[in-house]
Amino acid sequence: MSKTYYDPSDLRKFGNITEWNEELGNKFFEYYGKVFEDGALSAREKSLIALAVAHTEQCPYCIDAYTKDGLQRGITKEEMMEAVHVGAAIKSGATLVHGVQMMNKHDKLSM
Repeated sequence: MSKTYYDPSDLRKFGNITEWNEELGNKFFEYYGKVFEDGALSAREKSLIALAVAHTEQCPYCIDAYTKDGLQRGITKEEMMEAVHVGAAIKSGATLVHGVQMMNKHDKLSM
C-alpha cells in the first residue's frame, strides 16, 4: 500500500528522455556531464551543492541520486545534513526577503 506518485525506478529511466527528442536530450546530458566535472569546484563539492538544491527543489529523484553520489564520493552524513541546512536557510531567507516587497506594497497602498 505504500505507493507514491514518484516511482524510484523512474530515475533509471532518465536517459530515455532522448527518445522523444534526441538532439536536445543529448545536448542536455552533454551539458549536465560537463557541469559535474572537476573544475574550480571539485566534483565532490558539486555533489554537495546538488544535494542541497535537490532538497530546496524538493526533487525525490535528485535527492536519491545525490545522496548515493555523495556516499560514493566519501561525503559524510554530517556534511550532507549541513548542506541541506544551508539550502534550507537560503530558501527561507529568500522567502522572507520577499516580505520587503509586501511591506513596500502595503505602505504604498495604505497611504
